[in-house]
Amino acid sequence: MLIRQLLLIAAGASYGLLSAAGVFTVLVAVGLIPRFAGKTHTARYVLLYEEMVIFGTLAGCFVTIFPEYSQWGSYLREQFPEHVWLWAAAGIGAQTIFGVFAGMFIGCLALAIAEMLDSIPIFARRISFRHGLGWAILGMAAGKLCGSLYYFATELHRTVQ
Repeated sequence: MLIRQLLLIAAGASYGLLSAAGVFTVLVAVGLIPRFAGKTHTARYVLLYEEMVIFGTLAGCFVTIFPEYSQWGSYLREQFPEHVWLWAAAGIGAQTIFGVFAGMFIGCLALAIAEMLDSIPIFARRISFRHGLGWAILGMAAGKLCGSLYYFATELHRTVQ
């Protein structure tokens, strides 16, 4: 039993490291952080930006893996029931702020990825991949579609407790 638990811990940690590496690789590949620093003329804070991206990713992982420890609103409602309106207003404000910043980040990421797509034909010419590039992209899109359909058809999103 101990061996099984150790293997599960090792596999979970490995998968977590792989997915985190994938997130950071995408951000580095599209050059999102240096672009933010260049547009805002704050290049001296690039290391701070990178640290905040890492902190945000780690915080998102924590909230995803341990949701029972990230339910601060219900805790505050139980402790201070006479100030429910205050906690509701604070929650709406926090959601608004998060929504604005998340929307800006997703928009910038989408634009950076769209600009990166311009490099696919150049990459294809450099590796002498002249015929079938459209089929390769179509195959990747079809694989993503099949995976999404399988995910929702088997209701895997409902298995998490």
